[in-house]
Amino acid sequence: MDDTAHRSAPNDPSRPGASQSDAPRHAVPHRATPRTGVSGYDPAAQARWVPEPDKRPGRTAFQRDRARVLHSAALRRLAGTTQVVAPMRSDFPRTRLTHSLECAQVGRELGASLGCDPDLVETGCLAHDLGHPPFGHTGEQALDQAAAACGGFEGNAQSLRILTRLEPKRFAPTGEPPARLAPWPGRSVGLNLSRAALDAATKYPWTRGDHPTDPASAKYGVYADDLPVFRWLRSGAPAGRRCFEATVMDWSDDVAYSTHDVEDGLQAGHIDPAALSSPEERTELFKIAQRYAPDADAEELSEALDRLQGQEWWPRSYDGSARARAGLKDLTSQLIGRFCLAAEQATRARYGPGPLTRYAAELVVPRGVRLECAVLKAVAVRYVMQRDEQAQLRSRQRIVIAELADRLTDAAPYGLDPVFAALYENAEDDRAALRAVIDQIATLTDASALALHARLVERR
Repeated sequence: MDDTAHRSAPNDPSRPGASQSDAPRHAVPHRATPRTGVSGYDPAAQARWVPEPDKRPGRTAFQRDRARVLHSAALRRLAGTTQVVAPMRSDFPRTRLTHSLECAQVGRELGASLGCDPDLVETGCLAHDLGHPPFGHTGEQALDQAAAACGGFEGNAQSLRILTRLEPKRFAPTGEPPARLAPWPGRSVGLNLSRAALDAATKYPWTRGDHPTDPASAKYGVYADDLPVFRWLRSGAPAGRRCFEATVMDWSDDVAYSTHDVEDGLQAGHIDPAALSSPEERTELFKIAQRYAPDADAEELSEALDRLQGQEWWPRSYDGSARARAGLKDLTSQLIGRFCLAAEQATRARYGPGPLTRYAAELVVPRGVRLECAVLKAVAVRYVMQRDEQAQLRSRQRIVIAELADRLTDAAPYGLDPVFAALYENAEDDRAALRAVIDQIATLTDASALALHARLVERR
């Protein structure tokens, strides 16, 4: 999503209004593409780490990928994982699952408008949060401390680990010793998604400490012991650069959670639209917004908020009535349309009308729109996440994760599910053994983490 200039993409003969004379002589019309192939994606993009036949011909590689993620236990688990409001603490709360579905809907349409394969982008969006542990970012921070001796914990790196190792779907065949980058014979290779699908789900394509512009960043996308599959999926990719589909996924993620978190905060009565006009409140709000837009000053952020407040669909109050609820839904729709259309138009202005895939482009998000999104994130943080009761809840959740990690590490393999007990018992060293314990905790829902803590710690 950078704003630097790049050369335009070639014209797309399949675009609306294009004539046959526009097409290069070697071009194949989209309708002539075999259904099992995907226009705009070469065989390497559609390859799987462990080759396997398609048991039902007629589907594309990316349709298969989408189905595998959609039917995975890892995706279902997100129904019990915190988004903003913890599951079961309010009526019809958003969870990590509903957020992932909303992100997927936004990403599918935005990606398709830019020429991406929609199933591929949707797969990346559905998969991007699979690694989030119980209690959301609070659990992530607590697990990072508990996993210090084995390299730390990061939700995005855990997502890749789930997709390529922990979610049982396919195993590497036993027999001959594997090639240098191949999986170990007989080992789980997770969902065995295509190279392009794994790449589309990888928001931070680097190891810890290797951020291309900020080595101190806590964000990374792969653990050291998952480097073989990471090197395979990134084969031929520019170092540190995300594929185009991943940039679409990343912006769709920002759009989905910034707009929906504000919607939830307003409906729950935590956000008072009138408070956003208070100079004192705006000062505090913009301090938070600078976490998401560190290159912006308070004046720019104030202008971004003013633009939003100046829209006819921006709420002036909220009383919970049917009309007010309809207004909230319109707010969300307007914001999503505003943010996606701006990115689509800016990206097309730079790269032209052709299909944009893989490393042919980067999503362009205009600065003003990016700052509007940052302000919305800050609104949710200040009025929803920073409430006193939320702070107390997060403190308790950190203790639960820390104590679970201590207890399971001391008792392992007792207390571990069979999958993780096997990983623990077959671990080649203490780091790998601890990673198996961390994997177990990371796959829990909020409720199952509390239940396991009660059984192993509170009743000890």
